[in-house]
Amino acid sequence: MTTLETTQTLPLRLTEDGTIRIADSRVSLDSVVHHYKLGASAEQIVQKFPGLELADVYAAIAYYLKNEAAIEEYLQQQEAKGDAIQQQIESDPQMQKRTAELRARLLTRKAELKQP
Repeated sequence: MTTLETTQTLPLRLTEDGTIRIADSRVSLDSVVHHYKLGASAEQIVQKFPGLELADVYAAIAYYLKNEAAIEEYLQQQEAKGDAIQQQIESDPQMQKRTAELRARLLTRKAELKQP
């Protein structure tokens, strides 16, 4: 008689910063769900992230589909955290100074390349 496994180990882990990652990889659930929502198949996602196992991607997608509301809330929280970090970085006076210096160097280099 065939027996069915009633539980499976979920290939997801929660990092210290609150990010959900796939198995032992550095790939986030956010990335997998993003590509899935764009229409990518599990096979295409594995091609984009070679460190992932196909079965783990299918399991992550299944988890997303079974817990869509909770994962969508998590994704919104992650986006808000990312926006806050970006705002903090962009408002840092030292970062603004380095960005302005880099921009000036690039414009100078571009102008030099245009000269005959």
